[in-house]
This record gives sequence, structure tokens and C-alpha cells, in this order.
Amino acid sequence: MRIDVDAFKVLQVLVEEGSFAKAAERLHKAQSAVSYQVKKLEQHLGVNLFCRDQYRAELTPEGEVILAEGQKLLQYLANIEHLASRFSEGWEPKLEIIIDGALPMKPIMRALKRLSQLQLPTKVQLNMEFLGGVQDRFERDSADLMLVKDYRTGPNYRPQPLPQITSVLVVSAEHPLAKEQSLSLFELQRYVELTIEDSSADKHYRDELQFGGDKVFYLSGFMMKKNALMMGLGFGWMPDFLIEEELSNGELVEVDFSGGSRYSFIPQLVSTMERPLGRAGRLFTSLIMEEFALEKSLD
Repeated sequence: MRIDVDAFKVLQVLVEEGSFAKAAERLHKAQSAVSYQVKKLEQHLGVNLFCRDQYRAELTPEGEVILAEGQKLLQYLANIEHLASRFSEGWEPKLEIIIDGALPMKPIMRALKRLSQLQLPTKVQLNMEFLGGVQDRFERDSADLMLVKDYRTGPNYRPQPLPQITSVLVVSAEHPLAKEQSLSLFELQRYVELTIEDSSADKHYRDELQFGGDKVFYLSGFMMKKNALMMGLGFGWMPDFLIEEELSNGELVEVDFSGGSRYSFIPQLVSTMERPLGRAGRLFTSLIMEEFALEKSLD
């Protein structure tokens, strides 16, 4: 025989009201029906839940423990009902987002914070990849959105442009390149280039901005790359938002390369018509666009 979940509601009301008569009145039930429901639960569990020799309806020690667990069960059920009601309103169970590590995290985190404050039932999963690994994971995981620096376009993709980002070719102030002027490609290739490793499984993506020298160190993220630059290990491209302070105080300097030391790109927020966005995905999209626009206006 299964436990009657409603019996825990009866127990709770009994404790709050202090008598079977008052509990029956509050529950709009006959007193005999309330007594029967409690007795039935006691028989099923094999323990006495109430002290029958007291004037007030008081729980036994065993009853207190069981009621506490029953209240947890009632809360779980309430949570399930709440989730079901939100899902019925169009909130998807899960929203998976893949982002490129070359993009600024502040606007992304602000958008996620705003989304979390709404206490939606949607579980949000955020993963970071680099270069070709962004689109690879987007396709492999059948994710909902990707925020990407570059990707292979297709007929089912739906891109939305984000504000432009600038990368700067930099080196430590202590590095020999910091004092050189009008450097040629040949001169750059004599030194170690620092770049980001493609996180796709087959490493098929090659950054077209690499200089093609033999001395290349591949790093697994921009924070590691920044640390390597600060140590004077080599030169490399960095998004300007990650090195504003270091450029300002002179710890890093812009390389005087004859081919240009800055380039800009327009990242994209991409979904696919094969996996139409649900309500949470559409909301997150609007929040991301707002936060990136705000970040740009503060520059």
C-alpha cells in the first residue's frame, strides 16, 4: 500500500491547530475522516504518531521525525507542480550555450545573473571553447546558442551580430620586440609567438592571424596567454578588454608591426532553425544583446 501524501498535510494542520476538531474544520472534513486518515498512516508505518492521552494533539518523538520528512516531501511535490506550471508556459527544461573564450565575459555574466534572478525552471549550462571548438561543440551537443568569433555558415544558422571587438598585438615591455620599430614579418618570426590552441577534437582550425613562424607556443586560454606575455615569453594577439590596464601602465606594449598591430572582428550570437529557441533562449538572447550594447556604450 502506498503512503497517502495528503496525510502529511493533515498531520501538519493537526499540529498547527492542536486538536482533531479544529483541524477537521480547517480542512473542511468530518472529524472522523481526519482521525481515520491519521490512523491509516500509523498502521501503514507501524508507529504511533500522536499521543492519545494528551488534551492537545501532540506528536510522539517518532511522529515529529516523520512529519519533518513528510514536510520535505510536500515541498518536493510543490516544487514539481511549480516546475510543471512553468514548463506549460513555454519554458524549456534546458538551455545550453557555448561561448568563445575570446569574448568578454562581463556582459555574459550580467545576462546570466538577470536570467537567474527570474527563478525560471530552465537549467542553464554554459561551456567555453576556443576557435573551431566552439562550433564543434555546438553541433556535437546539439546546443541552443553559441557566441562565436568565427564559424562555418550554413543555411540553417541564424546569426545576430554583437558589438565589434578589437585585438591588439602585444609584448612585454621587457621583451626585445618592445623597442623595435616597423618590424617585418621575417623579424617577428624570429621570436616565439603565443597563440590559443584550437579546442576542437581534430584541431582542424588554424587561426588565419598566426604569423607562420616555427616558434609557436599553443596555450589553453587567454588568461594563460596573458600570463605568458607578462613573463616575456613571446608576443601575441590579445582582446583589448583583457589588457586595458597593462597597456595603460606600460607592462605590455603594442608591437610596431609593419603589417598592422590591431584588427577588429564582429562576434555573432548564433542559433539554428533545426533547434528553435524556447522561451528562455529567446529571453537570454535579448538580455545578451542588451548587455553587450551596454558594455559598448561604456567604452
